[in-house]
Amino acid sequence: QVQLVESGGGLVQAGDSLRLSCLASGDTFISYSMGWFRQAPGKEREFVAGNSGSGNSRYYAPSMKDRFIIYRDNNIDTVYLQMNNLKSADTGIYYCAAVKGRPPGPGAAWDSWGQGTQVTVSS
Repeated sequence: QVQLVESGGGLVQAGDSLRLSCLASGDTFISYSMGWFRQAPGKEREFVAGNSGSGNSRYYAPSMKDRFIIYRDNNIDTVYLQMNNLKSADTGIYYCAAVKGRPPGPGAAWDSWGQGTQVTVSS
C-alpha cells in the first residue's frame, strides 16, 4: 500500500476554482490507480473521479465530469483534482485513494486512503 497526504483544501466562494493535491509515498506510484472521493456533512462518501496509473484513463461521477478534472504527475508521485465553478453542494471532506493494478472506477477495491482535506464553498 501507499501512504497518501492530501492538501489544497480551503474556504472558497461559489464559482471559484480550487486544486487539490495528493502526494503518494511508499511504493511505485505508476502501479496505482488514483482516485478522489468526497463526503458531505451527513452523507456517505462518494466517488468523484479516478485516474489510471498511466494517466490515460479517467472516470468521473456523472454530476462532476463537466467541472472537475483529475490528472497526475508520475514524476512527483502526485495526483490532482482541479475543481471549477464550485457550488455549495461541493462542500465536504475530500479524500485521496489508491488501488493497485485495477481500473480506477467507483467499484474498485480502493484500499489506501489519505486523511482528507476540507473544502468549504460559501454561497
